[in-house]
Amino acid sequence: MKNLKDILYGVSILEVVGDTSIELSGITFDSRKVVNDVCYVAQLGTQVDGHDFIEKSIANGATAVICEKMPKSFLKSVTYVMVQDSGQALGVMASNFYDNHSSKIKLVGVTGTNGKTTTVTLLHQLFTKLGHHVGLISTVVNKIGEKEIKSTHTTPDAIQLNELLVEMFLDGCEFCFMEVSSHAVVQHRVAGITFAGGAFTNITHEHLDFHKTFKEYIKAKQSFFTLLPKGAFALSNKDDKNGEVMLQETAAVKHFYALKTQAEFKTKVIESSFDGLSLNIDGQDFWSPFIGYFNAYNLTTVYGIAMLLGQDKMQVLTVLSTLNAVAGRFQHLKIGGVTGIVDYAHSPDALENVLKTIKDIRTGNEEVITIVGCGGDRDRTKRPLMAAIACKLSDRVILTSDNPRTENPDAIIEEMKTGVDAASKRKVIAITNRKEAIRTASSLAQANDILLVAGKGHENYQEINGERFHFDDLEILTEALTENQTK
Repeated sequence: MKNLKDILYGVSILEVVGDTSIELSGITFDSRKVVNDVCYVAQLGTQVDGHDFIEKSIANGATAVICEKMPKSFLKSVTYVMVQDSGQALGVMASNFYDNHSSKIKLVGVTGTNGKTTTVTLLHQLFTKLGHHVGLISTVVNKIGEKEIKSTHTTPDAIQLNELLVEMFLDGCEFCFMEVSSHAVVQHRVAGITFAGGAFTNITHEHLDFHKTFKEYIKAKQSFFTLLPKGAFALSNKDDKNGEVMLQETAAVKHFYALKTQAEFKTKVIESSFDGLSLNIDGQDFWSPFIGYFNAYNLTTVYGIAMLLGQDKMQVLTVLSTLNAVAGRFQHLKIGGVTGIVDYAHSPDALENVLKTIKDIRTGNEEVITIVGCGGDRDRTKRPLMAAIACKLSDRVILTSDNPRTENPDAIIEEMKTGVDAASKRKVIAITNRKEAIRTASSLAQANDILLVAGKGHENYQEINGERFHFDDLEILTEALTENQTK
């Protein structure tokens, strides 16, 4: 049980009706999870207004209500607290309720459009191999040491996040590496959390269905660094044109990494092939099985964070060279002479990075076949851009369904087609059924060709009209290429 007054410490309060000295058994923003003596936080959601469920939460046993709009009538047995922002209040209250365990672990957040998952996953692998007990919070999976916990969002909600951090601390974790999405920052899921440091990968066209403008998207990412305390570190990509902008308002100690410009942590790409990367990091020659310039950036980010967390340079580089690929991030295989690649690229910049990496490595005697779609109920402006990039950097393109969600997949493909210029139309076909698209591409591929399946990466489902059906790009691609080999 925790005292409401203590839980409210640091919250911007506008009005109180009732007694704040009451004891509470928990906090929730979901009225369905309310039990006796719980505090219900009513949030103004994007689709549902939590204020509509205040009466229901009280009927279920809530003895405290946090809200942005006071109800018209009050019960003497309930304490009502009006705040400026319920989401912000929830974050701070959750941290207070769970005894601010984020300050008891060295927690590092990584934000940016691309590279977040790879960076935090490699950090978890690296620090584990260096002998530390480590936590991971990512799009793919959450981990406490090697124990896996299913991930539902890139960044969990404020209550789930604090519960995870408590578990990590009690399990003996020294470090935790987590992805911090722009949605999480705007929705205050990391409010009240204490970070030991933060890193910025890059920022490109993405999530404009949520942020509306690129300026607002940049502002959301920048806000994460504003949250960092004075003693923390802030590491940013100096090669990104917004890399320095990200750290303009941070109180943390600023550090930069780069491949193209001078920076504290500098990497030079010596050679890039399907066998891996030959790099010079911070003056030291280094080889990695990872592929492409974007992974050179990811490795440099990981190296920089490790240095800022006081790890030994040579030990870090030695272990880095042994790490495994991240699921669905330029995952490649070779069957029957065909190189198949599965990648999560679902933004124009990510797709361009992957295809440019393939272009830099290919000999020119093979064809590049790209299978790509766009998700439904998401930023529609990127659809023609994705198709245009695929056409520009591929010999053949198959437009297909991704996660259509509640949209008609054929309509999504038609919007993608508007990005196909007249000269490219001859090399583009549309196959709505994603499995058939992969099978068709596999049958078209000849020895030495490169087949890219983009958009879903690690996801093992396809979301259609509110339902998730099992669907694994890597699984289907492997089956299709194997079948073609035996024909």
